[in-house]
Amino acid sequence: MNAGEDVSRYETERLMRGIEKAALPRNLDALLRGAAGRHGSREVAVFFDDDISLTYRALADDVSRMADALQQLGLRFGGHVGIMLETNAFYPVAWLAVTKLGAVAVPINPNYTAREVAFVVADGDVELIIVDAEYLPVIEEAELPHHFDDGVVVAGGAAGRYRAWADLIALGSHDFEPVRSPSLDDPANIQYTSGTTGLPKGAIIPHGFWVLRGLVWCTQIHYPVTRNLISQPLHYIDGQAQFLLALSGGGTAYIAARQSASRFLDWLESYAIEFCSLPEVVTFQLDEGRKPELSLKVAYAYSHRRERYRLNEKRFGCVLRQGYGMTELGSALYVPVEADHMTGTGTVGIPTACREVIIADPEGREQPPDVVGEILVRGRHMFLGYHNRPDAMAASFTPDGWFRTGDIGRRDRDGWFYFLGRRKDMVRRSSENISALEVEEVLRGVTGVVEAAVLPVPDELRGEEVKAYLRLREKLSVNDVPPQLVLDHCVRNLARFKVPRYLEYISEFPRTPGYKIKKSDLIAAKEDLRIGSFDAVEGRWR
Repeated sequence: MNAGEDVSRYETERLMRGIEKAALPRNLDALLRGAAGRHGSREVAVFFDDDISLTYRALADDVSRMADALQQLGLRFGGHVGIMLETNAFYPVAWLAVTKLGAVAVPINPNYTAREVAFVVADGDVELIIVDAEYLPVIEEAELPHHFDDGVVVAGGAAGRYRAWADLIALGSHDFEPVRSPSLDDPANIQYTSGTTGLPKGAIIPHGFWVLRGLVWCTQIHYPVTRNLISQPLHYIDGQAQFLLALSGGGTAYIAARQSASRFLDWLESYAIEFCSLPEVVTFQLDEGRKPELSLKVAYAYSHRRERYRLNEKRFGCVLRQGYGMTELGSALYVPVEADHMTGTGTVGIPTACREVIIADPEGREQPPDVVGEILVRGRHMFLGYHNRPDAMAASFTPDGWFRTGDIGRRDRDGWFYFLGRRKDMVRRSSENISALEVEEVLRGVTGVVEAAVLPVPDELRGEEVKAYLRLREKLSVNDVPPQLVLDHCVRNLARFKVPRYLEYISEFPRTPGYKIKKSDLIAAKEDLRIGSFDAVEGRWR
């Protein structure tokens, strides 16, 4: 922090700086074994949709058994294992068993097609796959190399000609220890990230990233949290990180088989959840008069509209906070729970433990307060690079070691950072750059609009035009929120060049595993993005 507010007065910030001086567990398995020693019979994970729970001791024992069995199967330090599992009780065992051996987990989205699976297996140098039985047809359709005839482990169903999970884990010992243990700097995951263009890149995530991530989560929340909800898939980096919140803090993770906005409040109430990542769409259910009995202490509320923060803190009876992070970085910025005066300001906070953050110009030079630029981050226990992508790695860092996030932001004079959007999430209309995030925030202020997404549409005259997708509240239609009402609101709140030309109403958005709007799917849905839209210039539907 530069001159400005003295954030050291916050207990959370003092604890955050303490992490930088502390000795961390040497790897993920050391974190697990230490937790099992302290909390043995306590539940670490409850998979409530399957009515299955794991205690700390049972998890540690199963991880050791599976690690031993995988070693007997031929897996060695540094080997790559694809994990294509649903969010179920097999997942944490598989992940932590692979990493206990010093091998590398390669999560594979179970929704992938055979083509996408084949790409990850080849690009990620995968030599063995652990897969749910229901996805065996996808694995076979992918036409993997012949060595996978003995390199597929099947969980949760008939294995056919492959190896069954239950038979394999029975071969292992609960007190197994590998000859060579990984360090904090050794890879634990290759986490594939999807961009708006091109093929996914595999970010190499070390053990130190995960160990630090769990401790930072616990510190960000500040309050002792014994029950957290994981609604994101475990193959997704946020799902894994929130599992480590429970493991690091001695709590219990209540884990949903899949995300569901309609069931979310029921989960919070039924399981007396104290922490969650709260999708904004869930908060609108309270607008309809629902009054659940909740136990929330803290919730992370990414991309909520600013004017609803205080309202929802009151309604949910908890502290709502934002933050900023990426697959490559973990958590980079956070808002201390004590910083109540920053609620609803739009800030994503100040640096977390082991992270430095600056705002820079295109040449990587740090900018003064209130100047908009790219968010750059550096620090310990970040990702190690992109697997088999030295060109992408070189392009992602400045010569002096700052990671180029591709995100636009600013820092105010008190040292608080603000996220303003993706560098690529812009519309270039004539000579003007328009932030999609800014236009989306204005659109969400229209009465009846729940969510909005803004994209560029190619235009012969202006280069690009602004298109907005709108999702309305339940039971509302275009007749209730007509295009002219939306456009009038935009004209009152935006410069004319930022006002969308095209409006399309949508019943549901495509989603990422973290329940964010997946704009790449909107782009791919139709060849001409103007079709199905109201054209404000021509005053007609296309």
